[in-house]
Formats: sequence, C-alpha cells, structure tokens
Amino acid sequence: MRHVLPPLHEGHAPVFLHYAFEDALNAYEAWQQGTPEPIVECDGKPTAISAVFGRMRTCTDILPVRVLDEVQALLDDPSLERFTANQTTYAEAALVLRALCVERLKG
Repeated sequence: MRHVLPPLHEGHAPVFLHYAFEDALNAYEAWQQGTPEPIVECDGKPTAISAVFGRMRTCTDILPVRVLDEVQALLDDPSLERFTANQTTYAEAALVLRALCVERLKG
C-alpha cells in the first residue's frame, strides 16, 4: 500500500518532510541507473523518493544552504544559478528533482 504524505499547511511542511527531503536527495545521489527507485523513511513509513519530492513541490519553506549546495552539486547545471542562498525554496528544488526522478523511471 502506498504511503500518503500529509498535506502542507499554507505552504509549510512538517519538519519530518524536511528530513525526508534530505534523505531522498541523498538516496537520489546514490541511485544507480537501472535499479529500482530508492525508498526512504518518512514519518516512519517507507516512501518513494519521487513521492517526497512531489509533495514538496509547493513548499514555500526556505531550503537550508547546506541542502542547496548538495542540490546544486548534484545538478551541475549553469541554468540553476538562479538558486540563491536564503531565497531558494524547497519547491524550486523539488520541481527539478521530481522531474529527474520521472525521467530516470522512464529510462
């Protein structure tokens, strides 16, 4: 059975979703091509990383700088220079990461 993540509250995510986002980012970094989608623990339940990124696509909370650095290093894309410290939201990063997950799942 799929784990249904809780809705955001006025654009804000509970802290366990912030932690799950970081775990999902780390799992994405380690994800080998041709292997099943990684699963992380979210609120004590196994959850696909694409679901975590999907839930955070509307999160207006500011992404911590250390997490932003990890996202930028992972993407290594000059077009992402618009991602700036103390201004980039989880939503902005989640949109890109969710799209990367979908592309990898297609291939």
